[in-house]
Amino acid sequence: MKNILITVIMLNIFNKSTAQNSTQQSIYDIEINSLEGNPINLSDFKGKYILFVNVASECGFTGQYADLQKLYDTYQDKMMIIGVPCNQFGGQEPGTASQIKSFCEKNYGVTFLMTEKVDVKGDNQHPLYQWLTNKDLNGQSSSSVKWNFQKYLIGKDGEFIDYYYSITKPMSSKITKHLK
Repeated sequence: MKNILITVIMLNIFNKSTAQNSTQQSIYDIEINSLEGNPINLSDFKGKYILFVNVASECGFTGQYADLQKLYDTYQDKMMIIGVPCNQFGGQEPGTASQIKSFCEKNYGVTFLMTEKVDVKGDNQHPLYQWLTNKDLNGQSSSSVKWNFQKYLIGKDGEFIDYYYSITKPMSSKITKHLK
C-alpha cells in the first residue's frame, strides 16, 4: 500500500510539472505588427538577443531612446531592440504611428525596430506582454509593467533572461554583461 501511495504522489508531481511546461510557448510564435503595420516575424531574430522596451514620447525616461540607439549601434550584430509604444502610463504616448515614427527618427535617430502601439497590462494586454510578464508562459519569471521604458531581455534561443525597471539605463552592465 505504501508503494502505491508513493507512486501516486510521484505521478501527481510529474503531471503537475508536465502541465506547467506544456503551457509555455515560444516567444517566436507571438504575432505583432511594426509601427508601419507590417507583421514582424520574431523568429527572424533567432540567434540574437532581443530587448523589448515599452516606450513613450512624452515621458521623463524618453531620453533613454538615445542610449537604446547607442546600445543597438554597439551590439546590433548580437541583438535586436524592439521599441513597443504604449499609452497606458500617464497618457505619455498619445501620437499616431506616423507621429511616433517621426518623433523617434527626428529627435533620436532611432533605427531599431518599433512595433504598433499596444497595451502592456490590463484586460487588453498584448500577447507579447502576456508572455513577457507571465512565468507560466515564459518559464522563468512573472512581473508587472510598472512604467514606460521597462525592459525585457530575451536570449539567443528565445529564453527569458530578465527584466529591468525604467531606472535601469540601456547601457547598464546589468544588460550589456549578457552581450559581451
